Amino acid sequence: MDSSRRKRARGLPARTFRSFRYRNFRWLWFGAFTSTTGYFVANVAESWYIYEQTGSESLLGLTAFLNGLPILLFSVLGGVLADRMDRRYLLICSQVLQMTASLALAALFFADSVEVWHILAAAFMAGLGQAFGGPAYQALIPSLVPKRHLSNAIALISIQFNLAGTVGKPIGGVVFKFLGPAMCFLVNGLSFLAVIGSLLTLRIPFTAKAGHKNILRSLLEGFRSIHASLALRSLMALAVVSAFCGVPINLLLPVFASDVYSLDAGGFGLMGSVLAVGAVLGALFVASLGDAPRKGNKALTMQALLGLATAGFALSSTLWLGMPLLFFSGGAILGVFTLVSSLVQLNLSEELRGRIMSVYNTAFRGVMPLSNLSCGLAADKIGARSVLGINGAILVAVSVLYMLSGNVVNKL
Repeated sequence: MDSSRRKRARGLPARTFRSFRYRNFRWLWFGAFTSTTGYFVANVAESWYIYEQTGSESLLGLTAFLNGLPILLFSVLGGVLADRMDRRYLLICSQVLQMTASLALAALFFADSVEVWHILAAAFMAGLGQAFGGPAYQALIPSLVPKRHLSNAIALISIQFNLAGTVGKPIGGVVFKFLGPAMCFLVNGLSFLAVIGSLLTLRIPFTAKAGHKNILRSLLEGFRSIHASLALRSLMALAVVSAFCGVPINLLLPVFASDVYSLDAGGFGLMGSVLAVGAVLGALFVASLGDAPRKGNKALTMQALLGLATAGFALSSTLWLGMPLLFFSGGAILGVFTLVSSLVQLNLSEELRGRIMSVYNTAFRGVMPLSNLSCGLAADKIGARSVLGINGAILVAVSVLYMLSGNVVNKL
């Protein structure tokens, strides 16, 4: 290997993890990683318990729908607040609300008094916290690193989420199997202390950007800015399609684990971990791109590959084939999400960042409850395999349409 190639090889880790040079980013990343690990421990318990007790894909979809519904309803308002108040304190309040929901479920399980509606109510309560915390979290990231490292920071945040899934899902499966669901929700509740602590250590000055305007006017400014930008409109539409068709593979995992592969809770946790490992590598790929051009074209290519992998997983009937396709799906979906999110961040103005990111959060995260509910209901009628197969075909078709039509995303 010549000296120039050796230098590039040595420089790859530094380029991939460059945002860790900054103290505030490191603190928030590790705090969020701890909390998100706890979330996945509880998520395994929630999904497996509901499917084990009811055998209903519709109830799986309803739980995910109620968790995401507040994001659809209130995320835009959360973006207005993120431009008006210190984003750290808004995030802390959202974490406390989610922690309360998880600890309440843990108490009900320990008392052997839990019912399915309790889980549904807790899912909605946690989603309410995410609706106000999500825009603040996304708007906070650009203040943690220089603008030239923003794409890298967003990719590393995506890695944090999915690395936590890699760790938390198998732990959740084991804890559920040997200690029961109560302990899973207790672990999740206590894990929020880590991210609350990290937020309290951040040293970030905040100046309100929209405090002098009424809320309705602030909201309209955000929507007008998006409407005036073809790039933002196209990215929002792509985010909607990606989320609606890409996310249900995770929703329907309990069905494949139980009915197709005949696995127990531990096996279900392992499948979730494989999906998350793929997602980590997909986000690492994006982080390694740095300031590489044509990120929009790469996002469209990865979405097409995601569609093919999703359809392939839907058709697979053996674990040795299903696992690699699940792994590849995780990598592709996080690659798409991370690239699109970074392109949105790079194509907006700072004074509207909270509001525009809240609209993006609504388009991206808010569509997930609708997708989960409709795909859960459809899976009850036509089967989980058919639902994922149709979703995969739509992902491929939209990607090809963007490329052939010369859409502005293909040139970003």
